[in-house]
Amino acid sequence: MIKQELLIKMIPRVDIIGVPISAVNMESCIDFLLSNWDAIHGQYICVSNVHTTVMAHDDKEYYHVQANSLLSVPDGKPLSVIGRRKYSEMNRVTGPDFMRRMFEESKKKKIRHFFYGSTQENIDALVTKIRIEYPWVEIVGTEPSVFRPMSKKEEEQLSYRINVTNPDFVWVALGAPRQEEFCSRMEGEIRGLMVGVGGAFSVIAGTIPEAPRWMQNLSLEWLYRLAQEPKRLLKRYAVTNTKFVWYLLRNN
Repeated sequence: MIKQELLIKMIPRVDIIGVPISAVNMESCIDFLLSNWDAIHGQYICVSNVHTTVMAHDDKEYYHVQANSLLSVPDGKPLSVIGRRKYSEMNRVTGPDFMRRMFEESKKKKIRHFFYGSTQENIDALVTKIRIEYPWVEIVGTEPSVFRPMSKKEEEQLSYRINVTNPDFVWVALGAPRQEEFCSRMEGEIRGLMVGVGGAFSVIAGTIPEAPRWMQNLSLEWLYRLAQEPKRLLKRYAVTNTKFVWYLLRNN
């Protein structure tokens, strides 16, 4: 089996405001995972955007969470645009699209999926949608978030409940930075590949509308999301987007 350190080094990373983002696109990401199937189990993937990249820049502990992941894929359009200056094939790997692709791959390869996080209502809606649109997907378990910090004992018990289902993918929807920090703590403890996908459960379930593809292609997804949740996102975007641009200009 390939050692973890060597596996992580197989995919180059681009320095974006001091944070290493994996130089992948959807196809190269999927190919890497399927080609190293046994070795990736027990590790984690960060789905990175401007918000998480700024947080990693500002917080040393969260930086190490992002930097030590198996992959930190460019979910945010600005990350892939900047990354293409060095790696021309780099492109977005969004949480919802990555989930959909792995559901499609489950047609050809036996892949066991566990869903952890969000609310029971959202998980129920997600499972219903998957069974309608991807009836071949094997869902081995689900569990909602408790929406509070868990004790070490509680996390050990959660790890046990997940592991007894023998999952290949553990999709984690706790929101950033909680989901990435959780995956980092559970590395090697949970035996499936953990992927922090934030609001992707709600997007795929249809409980939160997804930005039109043309807006995503023009890096305007943030504007669409802001229109949907202005109270929650206005301050975040005002602060993190401004910081990102400032850090980018300062580093160039």
